[in-house]
Amino acid sequence: MVSLAEKMASNMDFGAFSKAEELKKRLWFTVFALIVFRLGTFIPLPGIDPHVLSDIFARNSGGILGMFNMFAGGALERMTIFALNIMPYISASIIIQLGQSVVPSLAALKKEGEAGHRKVTQMTRYLTVLITIVQGYGIAVGLESMTGSAGISAVINPGFVFKFTTIVSLVGGTMFIVWLGEQITSRGVGNGSSLIITVGIIANIPTALAQTFELGRVGSMSLGVIALLMVMVLVLIYVIVLVERAQRKIIIQYPKRQMGMRMTAAESSHLPLKINPTGVIPPIFASSLLLLPITIANFSAENGPEWVQNLSQWLGHGQPLYLALYAFLIAFFAFFYTAVVFNPEETAENLKKHGGFIAGIRPGKNTAEYLDYVITRLTVLGAFYLVALCILPEILISELSVPFVLGGTTLLIVVQVTMDFVGQLQSHLIAYQYEGLIKKAALVANKGKKR
Repeated sequence: MVSLAEKMASNMDFGAFSKAEELKKRLWFTVFALIVFRLGTFIPLPGIDPHVLSDIFARNSGGILGMFNMFAGGALERMTIFALNIMPYISASIIIQLGQSVVPSLAALKKEGEAGHRKVTQMTRYLTVLITIVQGYGIAVGLESMTGSAGISAVINPGFVFKFTTIVSLVGGTMFIVWLGEQITSRGVGNGSSLIITVGIIANIPTALAQTFELGRVGSMSLGVIALLMVMVLVLIYVIVLVERAQRKIIIQYPKRQMGMRMTAAESSHLPLKINPTGVIPPIFASSLLLLPITIANFSAENGPEWVQNLSQWLGHGQPLYLALYAFLIAFFAFFYTAVVFNPEETAENLKKHGGFIAGIRPGKNTAEYLDYVITRLTVLGAFYLVALCILPEILISELSVPFVLGGTTLLIVVQVTMDFVGQLQSHLIAYQYEGLIKKAALVANKGKKR
């Protein structure tokens, strides 16, 4: 039986946009915040020679630097105050969430409701500052060791003042992005952090397409390979949409119940379990843990010790060690984050409280074990899907020297965040339509009373 919400969603009147004032305000706020973010990616760090930096980046953009620059929306290439983007905050979130699974005092904060959530958020912010300081210092030291093709240093006046101003600028830029993401989430439409990363990726798509077609124009890549690449992108988008919308529906039955003086009929509903319940979290978390350490190693490799140079080569984009670590981290976070967002024991207990049960399964412990069995099998499929989606295009891209924007990781982020954004738009429109129906019903009722 189709619910009223599903009917309204399927017959969505997008002309209601013109009347939904609250939704328009949220959309304009989101657009304005994202424009502010993009403007910040052009404010450079003080004390850096832009010409030397451009020369250095041109010689290393084919490696992991290019991928991190893509996530930063081009801010790394220009070495701006937003060069670290929101990645330190994501790293801090990973550490806090891992800590909640092993530290009892952190785990207890989950049970404190809104107050506990505020404490966790505050701890994540403090940890973000600490991580940004460490990473900012690493970038400052790396920049001082970098020289252009003419042997000129990328830093105009190396020393303590440059390191201090770089750290302060990066910390300020990162924390501003964190604040901006939180404002988008609360006052705009969509998840702020995901939208910021997505906008950075989308901003690089025109340049990536231009670079790809330029490779075809100069003969470095055949037109057949370019056409095959475009077909691969369309196929990946189709697969992403198909899998992200796929669900395993577990039928939940509710027996007849006595409510007051009447007996309610037996009902049934379903518990939807997605093949990939974690969405874009595993690839983003894996990239966050891999990208910055590798970037700092690349910064230091040019004039650093031999082991740093070897590490930089082993962890280069498309290298077996990098691909193996990336695949392992994606699979790990797929299982870890599924355990965070779905608790079989808690779900089984809630079903038992409301009188729901799965046919052939006893309520309570048996239901929890069955749900755990199903979600584990789905997570295996989801982890395999994420690893294949992110790794196989990376191998092809590294072989053909295609821009990173056309890879599986970036396509997954863009498509998933776009679907989530559209879903939230529909939710706001449905809420607006419900509000309109309630007002009309109240108006009709008042007219009836007057008569």
